[in-house]
Amino acid sequence: MGILAYMQRIGRSLMVPVAVLPAAAILLGIGYWIDPNGWGANNIAAAFLIKSGSAIIDNMPILFAIGVAYGMSKDKDGAAALAGLVGFLIITTLLSPTAVALFQGIDTGIEGWQSQISPAYAKINNQFVGILVGIIAAELYNRFSGVELHSALAFFSGKRLVPIIVSIVMLFVSVVLYFIWPIVFSSLVSFGEWIKNLGSVGAGIYGFFNRLLIPVGLHHALNSVFWFDVAGINDIPNFLAGQEAIDSGKSIIGVTGRYQAGFFPIMMFGLPGAALAIYHTAKKGNKDKTASIMLAASFAAFFTGITEPLEFAFMFVAPLLYVIHAVLAGISLFIAATMQWISGFAFSAGLIDMLLQSRNPLAVHWYMLILQGLVFFVVYYVVFRFVIVKFNLKTPGREEDDTSTLEDTEEFEPTQTIGDVAKLAEQYLIIVGGKENLTNIDSCITRLRLNVNDSDLIDEQAAKALGAMAVIKLGKTGVQIVVGQQAEKIADQMKKLV
Repeated sequence: MGILAYMQRIGRSLMVPVAVLPAAAILLGIGYWIDPNGWGANNIAAAFLIKSGSAIIDNMPILFAIGVAYGMSKDKDGAAALAGLVGFLIITTLLSPTAVALFQGIDTGIEGWQSQISPAYAKINNQFVGILVGIIAAELYNRFSGVELHSALAFFSGKRLVPIIVSIVMLFVSVVLYFIWPIVFSSLVSFGEWIKNLGSVGAGIYGFFNRLLIPVGLHHALNSVFWFDVAGINDIPNFLAGQEAIDSGKSIIGVTGRYQAGFFPIMMFGLPGAALAIYHTAKKGNKDKTASIMLAASFAAFFTGITEPLEFAFMFVAPLLYVIHAVLAGISLFIAATMQWISGFAFSAGLIDMLLQSRNPLAVHWYMLILQGLVFFVVYYVVFRFVIVKFNLKTPGREEDDTSTLEDTEEFEPTQTIGDVAKLAEQYLIIVGGKENLTNIDSCITRLRLNVNDSDLIDEQAAKALGAMAVIKLGKTGVQIVVGQQAEKIADQMKKLV
């Protein structure tokens, strides 16, 4: 497997722990609505909800270790998740400040003993380490979960063997991290501090690269530096913690949330403006079909912040538009950060998240993001329409030959695939070269993430005729097929067929 395809697997697995954040957002958001001033001090129900949401936010590192181990395991088994938990507990215990002080012969009973060891060890409980442990645990699970021991030790064979092996391996990993973690940590902090010191410009740079990395799915790695506690920024958890984060000094009003706020005008307004431009520039005979696709994708972007169906509609057929989109996203984050129009999210920058966080004390002039969004709707519409017409870009509905449709492909019967996930899975299995060509099947929110023996066997035209928005080949063995929000259901059905 190529490096890029492997990084894709890591990016996909990060969605497992990230998927629990909406639960935290709902609990915290409702709690804030009930008691906007005391944040639980004046209402027991609000306190109950806020503390419940905080339980998720405060334990994100361990959730990353468990989620990544599970997400990268070959058969998504609970034993892999358990191995991730075991590994994380061992490393964070062995490299905790008190344990390191013991190893170095430092008396923890004297005042200021913490200053005698590297501050990196105080930050060993973070998402970066959680991801690292999850990857190692998953690889050990994939390698040893099928091992059979001698009959005398048969009870410990197979999946039961994995946590034991992980425990042993993590001892050696801890020794390695003992020496290199301070170096890695200081490098990550330096990178984060460099971006933070750029202020609003840094937020804009981050926004630009966040969108630019979407096509290959590596934006998750970038997000972890800014959104979580890898380099001390921790933007999402600090924002969601609200008043508690302010009181503890972890959050600054008008600053915390700047790596999130500028996405709201893009997701909720900018991309729907682009969708309208794509519809208006479509050929007359294709307008109805284009309208249905753009309308559904725009609703998803506006309400939930899920933008992949829209972005993949023009990402590969008109890459110039996508670069423009990335630039505009960077500008949006820059404007929001400069003006201190701040709101945050737990899932994505859609209307639901905006409303949930509107009474968070860290949400500053959040309603101005709506005004900014209306401006970006116009900007996206005008720019996209001008560029599409000026350069005759083949966006949806403007293809030169639009007669090669699903109905013309004898293998497929479109009337049977509508709402029939099992039938779709069968047809996608044919498209990718049959089960003999598949080595792994997985999915994220909108993509089938597949490992294959030969990506050249994949019929891209048939995939698009079946409704796929894009087919992304990652070398010889990796491929992603953007199919929309049925991705997970289709993947599950394909696994059953294989």
